[in-house]
Amino acid sequence: MQTNLYNKDYYLWLEETVQLLKEGRLTEIDVNNLIEEIEDMGISQKNALESNLIVLLMHLLKWKYQPAKQSGSWRGSIREHRRRILKAFRNSRSLKRYFEEIFDESYQEARKQAADETELSLNTFPETCPFKVEEILDSEDLP
Repeated sequence: MQTNLYNKDYYLWLEETVQLLKEGRLTEIDVNNLIEEIEDMGISQKNALESNLIVLLMHLLKWKYQPAKQSGSWRGSIREHRRRILKAFRNSRSLKRYFEEIFDESYQEARKQAADETELSLNTFPETCPFKVEEILDSEDLP
C-alpha cells in the first residue's frame, strides 16, 4: 500500500513513513523508496555544495580580475554563497571532505563561467586557484 501512496501523494507518503518509523512498524515501510529518497538527499546536499562553491569562486574571480565592475550585487552573492557553504559544513561536517574532493574541478568550472560572464579571455584567470581556502570562506575577505 505504501508503494502506491509514494506515486500518488509523495508528501502523505513521507508523513506515513515517519509515523511508521516512530511506531516501530518497520515491516510496513516502503523500504525501496525510502532507500532511494535517502540516497537522493545525500546527492542533493553534494550538488548544492558544488553549485555554491562554483558561484562563490566565480564571483571572487570577477571581483579580483574585473575591479572596475565590482558591485554590491557581486559582494552580496559572495556573502550569500559563503554563508550557504558554511551552513552546510555546520549541518554536515563530512561535506568538508567532499568540498576538498571537488575543489579543483569546481574552480575550473568557475574560471569558465567567469570568462563567459566578464567576456575576458579564459587565460585572464589563473589555472590554479589564486585564493586560499581560508580566504574563500572568510566572510569579510575580498580579493
